[in-house]
Order: sequence, then C-alpha cells, then structure tokens
Amino acid sequence: MKIHREGYTSLFMTSLFIAGFIVGINVAWPEQTTWHTIFYIFCALIFLIVLQFFRSPKRNIQPDENKIISPADGKIVAIERTTETEYLNEERVQISIFMSPLNVHLNRYPVGGNVSYFKYHPGKYLVAWHPKSSSDNERTTIVIKTKNNIEILLRQIAGALARRIVCYCNTNDEVRQGEEMGFIKFGSRVDVLIPVDFALHVKIGDKVTGGYTVLANFNS
Repeated sequence: MKIHREGYTSLFMTSLFIAGFIVGINVAWPEQTTWHTIFYIFCALIFLIVLQFFRSPKRNIQPDENKIISPADGKIVAIERTTETEYLNEERVQISIFMSPLNVHLNRYPVGGNVSYFKYHPGKYLVAWHPKSSSDNERTTIVIKTKNNIEILLRQIAGALARRIVCYCNTNDEVRQGEEMGFIKFGSRVDVLIPVDFALHVKIGDKVTGGYTVLANFNS
C-alpha cells in the first residue's frame, strides 16, 4: 500500500508518541503482563488507523473531455441548485461529496484545463454536513476552464476533524483530469459546481470513487 506524502509528518509524530508511551509504560511497570500485551495491540491499532488515513491507491485514470469525474472518494450528500457568488455569479448545480475518515483523502481534478481562479479562505470547522459549512468553514475555491471554455468550480471544505487542507494548484496552472489536486487530512467535503444543463450521472446517497466515477456529462 502506497502512503501519500502528506502523511509522512503525521505518521512520524504518531510513531514518536507511541514509542515514547511504550517506553514510559515499561519503565514504570517493567514486568510484562497481559495488560502490556493489550496496550501494545492498542498502540498498533492506533498506528494502523492513522496509516489508512493517508493511503494512496494507484488508479489508472483515462481522461475524457466530455465527462466530469469525481474529485474524491466518498458519498453524495447533496445535489442542489445554488447561486454561486464568489466568482461565477450565476446559478449552478452543486454536487457535494462527503469524505469520511475511512475514505481515501486524496483529491483529484474533475476536469482538465487551465486554473482560472484559486483562493484559500480561512474559516470555522463546522461539521461537514452543516448547511453553512460551504460558506463559513476553512476552504479553497478552484475554478478550471476547460478547452471548450466552460468553467467548473470546486471547493475543498474542512470539517470538525479535518483541520488542514492542502491544494497543489495555482492560478494559470494547466492541469489534467484525474491528476492530484490536493489533500484534506481526516476527511470532510468537496463541492463541485457545474452548469445547470449538464446531464447528471449520480444521485444523493451514491458512493463515488475519485478519478473513476462520472458525476456528469458536458452535454445535457
């Protein structure tokens, strides 16, 4: 299993913490007992839980200019019309993907093209399903202009557990569909805002896979 580079520091710090805890326990109670064994198993489970947060499975993604693919693993929790006021200033269909702590947390570009807008917003850490998490939480906004001059907007949104958003793009970058866009540590949410006349391929409750699941077609 490949581990994403965003996890190296967290895994190192977790290892140091566990090692220090084990040394402390053995200094205080050197005689090995059943409780020591239980404690070792508990420490191993903690490390494995943190490890799976940062897994990065290999995926063979075939770009398709006519499709919008899911930028994240997770579950569709909302599909609704909304007026986007930060950049587009028009009505869009918003597809919201909730990433649980058990999902892969790597985010991918849903389309290829030029990054026409990027902005980081500091904010709160409301739970990801809170109605105001899209506007009040820490988040990034990314807009990608495709080859046919259609702009797709997406947001990485922090949540109650996710306290660090990483985005690798900058304005004017050329990006490819399916490439790594960023990482949200310990889950949260990604919103994709598409034109209202696009043909949807998903519904609320669907589980999606980043880089594979088709969210919508460009033609209605």
